[in-house]
Amino acid sequence: MKNFFAAALYFSLYFLLNFFIIASVTAQERELGYEEAGRLAASVSAELRASRAMLALREGSWALSIRAFLPGLSFTVSEDDRLSLISADSFIKTYSINVEQLLFDGGRTRTARSIERTELVLLSAELKRHESAVIEAALVLYRQIIFSRMIIAIREEALVSLYEQQRILLEELRLGLVIALDIVHADITVREAELELQAMKIQLDEQESQFMEMLGLEEMPVLAEQADIYRSPPQVDEETIHRSALIRNPDLKRLIHSIMQKEAEAKFSSRNFLPTIQATGNYSVSGQQYPLNRQSWSIGLAINFASPWFGAGIAGNAGWEVPYDRTARVQTSISPLPDPVSAMSSRQARLALILERENYQLALERLGREAALAVHNLHLCEQRRVLAVETLKLGAERYRLSEVLLSLGRITRIELMEERLQYASKEVSAIEAAIALLEAERHLERLIDLPPGILERFLETTIN
Repeated sequence: MKNFFAAALYFSLYFLLNFFIIASVTAQERELGYEEAGRLAASVSAELRASRAMLALREGSWALSIRAFLPGLSFTVSEDDRLSLISADSFIKTYSINVEQLLFDGGRTRTARSIERTELVLLSAELKRHESAVIEAALVLYRQIIFSRMIIAIREEALVSLYEQQRILLEELRLGLVIALDIVHADITVREAELELQAMKIQLDEQESQFMEMLGLEEMPVLAEQADIYRSPPQVDEETIHRSALIRNPDLKRLIHSIMQKEAEAKFSSRNFLPTIQATGNYSVSGQQYPLNRQSWSIGLAINFASPWFGAGIAGNAGWEVPYDRTARVQTSISPLPDPVSAMSSRQARLALILERENYQLALERLGREAALAVHNLHLCEQRRVLAVETLKLGAERYRLSEVLLSLGRITRIELMEERLQYASKEVSAIEAAIALLEAERHLERLIDLPPGILERFLETTIN
């Protein structure tokens, strides 16, 4: 029985160990796509974390500002000591509760909260713009690494071919078919290709280091995305992109919220002439010694009117001092020219609203032109890719023809090596065209506020 439990424990530990090893290997070999790379870069950015925290604090403050609509409650404890030479001394202690409730302020508090809420929306949009900039920086490095790796692979393949031609030249020199000058020329060509390849590898190491630092990784992940020179972009048309941009473009949304803010500010400034009405209440107990035996209460109403040219206020209250006395008080105040400078605030708010609406109209026109230009640029990049692929095919045919000409003695082996390098440059041009096409697609995605790499799926959903 003991052996049975020992064997069961052994196999359990064995399977658990294998499970963790497989999970660790899987985590290390996890492929990283465009969208995940951008999301990871945004999650590790210290500036974005601080901005999110500040926005959360602002939102919390806005939520707590609802307190302005609730009654104000205060408790007062006071002691009034009087020492007299001709009468009895007095030591009056007073405990009071005061209540204030805003009844009407012309919508100022509500409008102020609306303005603050719109500011929070604008701050959120600015945070999203900052996050998009971080994501785009990560995607630029992602594409640069893909480009560098593919170029290095092309250069390595070309260098292998150059090594082979160099070896054949050395054999031909031994047989007396070529002169030593050809070997020197071949050595220079090979050495230049080696130095160029070494420089590209150093550049790739720098790009990968920056990429890992931006994403907060200790090791370079496996990149899932590649630049396919034979991949065609999704079918897009200007009308679809323009219509989607009108709904989803983040800059346009920001302008809409900014107009809402300016409208609220203009509405707020136009309500300065409306009075504020506030109800007050008071209850107090007092006396010279405990227990306190004098009680009083009162309720009142205060109306205040303030404008840039004059202000006025009237307040009245009535109460009862238990058990016999009734009290009443009316107070009026007038202040001429309390704040004449504020008379311009309403006009300024209206002008700011008009300007923001004009900016919105300009943004609409600019968005239409940008959508048309982005679609046109995508088509041009596709044409460039097609031309680069066709040129690459011709380059391959020309290189094969050069090999035939070499076998016929029409060209030298040095010329064949140069033709091989020209073919490699055509391969690089094809990859550049594929990368440019990816960048053109990403520009369309940013225009309609899409995560990276889902333009085709979005268009299929929109069309269907």
